[in-house]
Amino acid sequence: MTSTLNGHVQRTAATEVAERLGAAGVKYAAISFVDMHGKPKAKMVPLNHLGQAARGSEMFTGAALDGVPQDVNDDEVAPHPDLGGAIIAPFNTEVAWFPGDLWIGDVPFEACSRQILKRVTADAATLGYTFNLGIETEFFLLTDDRVGTPAPASLDDTLDKPCYDLRGLLHNYPVVDEIVTAMNDLGWDVYSFDHEDGNGQFETDFTYTDAVTMSDRLVFFRMMVGEIARKHGLFASWMPKPFADRTGSGAHYNMSLADVDGVNLFEEADDPRGCGLSTLGYQFTAGVLRHASAICAVIAPTVNSYKRLVKQGSMSGLTWAPIFACYGDNNRTNMMRIPKGGGRVECRAADSANNPYLGAALMLAAGLEGIREGLDPGEPNRDNLYNVSELDLAARGIGWLPRSLGEAIDALEADPLVRKVFGEAMFESFVAEKRAEWDSFTAHVSSWETERYLRFW
Repeated sequence: MTSTLNGHVQRTAATEVAERLGAAGVKYAAISFVDMHGKPKAKMVPLNHLGQAARGSEMFTGAALDGVPQDVNDDEVAPHPDLGGAIIAPFNTEVAWFPGDLWIGDVPFEACSRQILKRVTADAATLGYTFNLGIETEFFLLTDDRVGTPAPASLDDTLDKPCYDLRGLLHNYPVVDEIVTAMNDLGWDVYSFDHEDGNGQFETDFTYTDAVTMSDRLVFFRMMVGEIARKHGLFASWMPKPFADRTGSGAHYNMSLADVDGVNLFEEADDPRGCGLSTLGYQFTAGVLRHASAICAVIAPTVNSYKRLVKQGSMSGLTWAPIFACYGDNNRTNMMRIPKGGGRVECRAADSANNPYLGAALMLAAGLEGIREGLDPGEPNRDNLYNVSELDLAARGIGWLPRSLGEAIDALEADPLVRKVFGEAMFESFVAEKRAEWDSFTAHVSSWETERYLRFW
């Protein structure tokens, strides 16, 4: 149910939801939205005030938050809760979390991240498409109580190659089990989880859904994991590359389009290229690759993100992260990978710090452009691109992804598709915020510099 409902229907729907939640022991509703970074913000209301909140009674000063482009004299924004999206918080069952859309009065707020994604998914719907999305969640569980600096939660999580290590997973079982159990209790259908390639790093994989719902779930998931970790005396980190000698945390986007009957339109058993992908899927992929550099600024949105998108730097060998704007089959060295079995495309450049509403919106818009223009991405790359020479890469037309946030922001600012998708206010705010982040980093004098140069001459 949406904020376009008339007042009577809205009140009735809110009353029904409040009664159901109250019967489950809920006392408060957190009417939430995200800032530019995808961090959840909220006002809490007693459950008997949900009807008022559903009509926009709770106001926020956008100028107080990152990337909500308002001045202090502008009208306040109000989140309207998605009444069908309530989640009873597993870490505090007296609170129900509602994803919300920002409005100003009776008008949707153009720069609301969730509204931006909904505009693009509505565009896809005019073509008969539903955008399905699965996001792989990688994160670190750390403590800073043991050695004075952040360290893995488990004392013996110190292997050179900890990826898929069963002992490391079992030694962190209490907290990981609580996370996975909570996900399944919410109906998210976790189908696997493991210890990842960094000490203290874990991944959960759960069933895809439509892009708006999946984005809601990622925003809530990051908060939920943090709260569960805190109960165990730990903290969860979504920093893309917290340790220089370990792999970073991705948030790979697994994408497909379905028709009105739910049929996967990316699936093609007789694909002559052998990837199991339809012509529509290839066109979508080509659209994403056309805008790859600009997209990186949104799905790899921090200075630290580009410490992850490198070929080497891990004790266990190569990083497995993409560094080129290209696609291939099950080969993980491509930005866009078609996993074995086909039927979907996976963007491997996205990391755990991204705002999924903005990332999914831009990814979908680029893919739809590829479909509308009938683009073709060429033949898939099946070899290890880390070992291909610069000359051969150039001959294949394969370019590098941005190697810094500064490069990515330059590409984003020059790409008219981003301005069209974000709208003028969010576009200008995003560029200004990220440009300031990059400038602050470049002006910072790091310990590496002082160690190298202070007594160099």
